[in-house]
Amino acid sequence: MNSLDWAVLIGYFGVMVAIGVWSHKRVDDVSDFFTAGGKMPWWLSGISHHMSGYSAVMFTGYAAIAYTYGITSYVTWSFPIAIGIAIGARLFAPRLNRVRSRLHVASPLEYLKSRYDLPTQQALAWSGVLLKIVDVGAKWAAIATLLSVFTGVSLNTGILITGAVTAVYCTVGGLWADALTELGQFVIQFIAGIAMLVAVMAELGGFSSLWTVWDEPKLEGHAEPLAGPYMMVFLIAYLFIKTFEYNGGMWNQAQRYMATPTAKEAQRSAVLSAVLWLVWPAVLFFPMWVAPLIIETDVPADSYALMAEQLLPHGLLGLVIVGFFSHTMAMCSSDANAIAAVVTRDIMPAVSRRARQWDTRAGLLAARWTTLLFLGLSMAIATQVNSAFFGDIITVVIKWVAGLMGPIAIPLMLGLLPWFRRSGPTAALVSWGVGLVTFWLVNYPISWNVDGGVPLQYQVSIPLAVSLVLFVVIGWIKPEDTPERDEVLAKINNDDGPAGGIGLIPAPAAPATREGADG
Repeated sequence: MNSLDWAVLIGYFGVMVAIGVWSHKRVDDVSDFFTAGGKMPWWLSGISHHMSGYSAVMFTGYAAIAYTYGITSYVTWSFPIAIGIAIGARLFAPRLNRVRSRLHVASPLEYLKSRYDLPTQQALAWSGVLLKIVDVGAKWAAIATLLSVFTGVSLNTGILITGAVTAVYCTVGGLWADALTELGQFVIQFIAGIAMLVAVMAELGGFSSLWTVWDEPKLEGHAEPLAGPYMMVFLIAYLFIKTFEYNGGMWNQAQRYMATPTAKEAQRSAVLSAVLWLVWPAVLFFPMWVAPLIIETDVPADSYALMAEQLLPHGLLGLVIVGFFSHTMAMCSSDANAIAAVVTRDIMPAVSRRARQWDTRAGLLAARWTTLLFLGLSMAIATQVNSAFFGDIITVVIKWVAGLMGPIAIPLMLGLLPWFRRSGPTAALVSWGVGLVTFWLVNYPISWNVDGGVPLQYQVSIPLAVSLVLFVVIGWIKPEDTPERDEVLAKINNDDGPAGGIGLIPAPAAPATREGADG
C-alpha cells in the first residue's frame, strides 16, 4: 500500500462515521434503533440483508476453499444461501414483518415469551448471544488477517481499528446507520469486485478466459461442483442451515424484514437479496478460482490478498481493501445491533425489575451501551480465534456457527409457522438442549474416537437434524397448543388478522407505547 491506498481507506472510514452521525437524528427510541421504526424501503432492506450476510471470511477462509477446490466454494456456499432466502421470501419474511407490526416488538426473540414461555425465550437468547460473540470474533480476525497482509500491522491492531470504527457508526445510528452504510459498502464492493475481475481476465488473456482456463493442469478438478469434504450431504445440510440462518435464525437478517413497512415489502426485500446472492458471489469468486494460475502460496487463505497486490494499481488496491472492510463491518455491525436488541428487550427485562421500568431515554442508552459491550467482547474473542481451542477462522465459521445455529434457530423459525402449532415449550427446549449436546458429542468425543474424525458434513448436519426431528415429534407426542398461542400464530400468519398487541415482557413502558403507535 502507498499513500493513495491509505487515503482511500481512511476516507472510507470517515464516510462510515459520517453516516452514523447523520443517522443519529433518525433514532428517537428503541424501535428506531433496532427496526428503523418499520420505515425502511424494501430495496434498501434487500441490499442491507444481502450485505449483512458477508464478511472478510469470504476473502480468507472461502478464498482458501476456492484456491484448493474451485467452484465448489460457490456451489456449497452462496448458491444454497440464494435458494434458502428465496424459500424464506415466501415462508418467513412476511411473518417476521408481522411480528413487529402486529405484536409490536423490537427484537426477533421478543415474541417467543408468548409463543412458548419465558424459559424458552431465555434459553435461545443466552445461547445465541454467546454463539454470536464467537462468530463475530472470527469475522474480526478475518479482516485483521487481510489488513496484516496488506499493511503489516499486527492482528490485534487490525481488530482494534476495524472494531472501533464500526462501534462509532452502529452505536450512534442504530439500524438506519447499518443499512445506509451497507448501501455505500455495496457500491464500493461492486466497483472493487469488477476491478478485480477485469484485472484477472486481462492477466489470463481477456474475456474468453471465463471459459478457456478450466483445462489448465493447475486447475484440475476446479470445475467440479462438489469436491473434498464439500459433497452432497454437506450441500443439503448447508441448504437447510442457511435457510434458517439467513431468514432470521441468527437474528440480524430478521431485523431487515421487520424494518420494512409491510409484509409485502419484506417479501420483495427477500427476493432482491436472493437474486443478489445468486449472481454477485460468482463475480467475486472467479478470481479466487483461477488464483493458482497467477500466484503460488502455501497459505491459500492469503491468495486473494496476494493476487490483489500483484495485479491492481494503487488506488484500486485501496478500494479492494475497502471492499474487504465493508464486508466484515456490514456483518458485524448488523450482528451487534441484533444482539443489543435481544439483550435489552429480552434478557435484561427478564432478569432486572429496573430494566422493565426504563423510559425512552434509558432504553435507548442501554441499547447503545449493549452494542458497545458486544463489540468489545467479540473483539477480545477475535484475538483467540487461531488458538488450539477455537481452531482457525474457517473452522469457527463453518463448524461452530453452522453446527450450533440449527438448534437455536429451529424453535424461533418454525414457531412462526402454523403447521407446527402443536410444538410448544417442551418441544422447543428439548430440541434446543439435545441439539447442543449432539453438537458437542459429534464434534468432540465421537470425533476423537473415529479414525480421521467425523466428516465435516456430519459435524454440521447431525445437530440440525436431531433438533428438527425432536421439535416435530415432541409436538405430536405432547401437543401444547393453547388458545393464547393460537392467537399469536393467527396474528403472524393472517394477512387480514387483528393488529392488536399481546402481553410480552413489559419492556420500557414509554417506548412500548410509542412502538405500538408506530408499528
